[in-house]
Amino acid sequence: MSRSSTPTVAPSTSDPVRCSPRPPLSTGPERPLRLPQPGRRRQDFLDLSVCLSNIEDMSETTQIRHPEKIHRPDNPSPRKPEWIRVKAPTSSEAAEVRQLMRSKNLHTVCEEAACPNIGECWKHRHASFMILGDTCTRACAFCNVRTGKPGAVDMAEPENLAQSVKSMGLAHVVITSVDRDDLEDGGAFQFVACIERIRALAPAPTLEILTPDFRDKPGSLDRVARARPDVFNHNLETAPRLYPSIRPGARYFESLRLLQRAKEVEPEIFTKSGIMVGLGEERIEVLQVMDDLRSAGVDFLTIGQYLQPTPKHAAVQRFVTPAEFEEYKTLARAKGFLMVSASPLTRSSHHADRDFQELRDARARQRQRV
Repeated sequence: MSRSSTPTVAPSTSDPVRCSPRPPLSTGPERPLRLPQPGRRRQDFLDLSVCLSNIEDMSETTQIRHPEKIHRPDNPSPRKPEWIRVKAPTSSEAAEVRQLMRSKNLHTVCEEAACPNIGECWKHRHASFMILGDTCTRACAFCNVRTGKPGAVDMAEPENLAQSVKSMGLAHVVITSVDRDDLEDGGAFQFVACIERIRALAPAPTLEILTPDFRDKPGSLDRVARARPDVFNHNLETAPRLYPSIRPGARYFESLRLLQRAKEVEPEIFTKSGIMVGLGEERIEVLQVMDDLRSAGVDFLTIGQYLQPTPKHAAVQRFVTPAEFEEYKTLARAKGFLMVSASPLTRSSHHADRDFQELRDARARQRQRV
């Protein structure tokens, strides 16, 4: 949720090595690339962008979106069940959205993450904007967003974003970003700039942000929360047991604390988080994640089916049935979430405008009962 094929590269028989500055590596058959694999060592993971700096424009010239995965064995993707089938974005409205994004030099997580709902959302001229470029400094095993050394931050992005929001007539705006471990504040300043510029529109739309974890970036979370988006979203993605293999650059309890801190900084903000299922998690682990999120004061939970972007990504362990999603939804509501969206095609930003209205109504009803 890749559009390009991955060239065949001879596998390495030795352990991955940590890269250091050196002349550009050859990508020819006589010298296969040897890039660090995401693993348990934090420094190996954070060194990825340094390694990629030795390979100029590698993603563009060789069409490799995920160079850190090229030596991994293929994981066969099981046939999708009937309840997963979706339509491609072929409508005229989708073409207009795509053209607008290109003309403003903007990116959407709809395209970059290969979201299965892109056809539906773009047909209704809804899009989730992805700021800070299209290249991520992390290498999560589930994500289709390009990995590598990001370019410079586009300082015209807040203005271009605001113009696009106005052109599309959006009443509710969703902004997410790639991870930018290379920036001193992780890109918090750009989130704030985008929020402030969109707030200046008349009429001002409501705002939802889906942030990275700002790991090792003191003060970044507080700065973004004080810009007062209507919804602060940060996804836990999976159960803590699976973090070393699925989300190796993050830490489960640090992400949990991020959500808790956002509510401490701005108590009126709605907080939101989501997980994927089908990665090998146990039912009891999903329930524990729910309890952890409620302990952090999270208002809105989303649960969706993991879909494998390419054979190099983490394998789908199983397809969770619609009935199981309904059970998760019932259990989550019983645990106290204001709102729960759980279905095979649920994604963080899917129906975000409608969900925000329901979220506000749910809070109003809750306060009337107190």
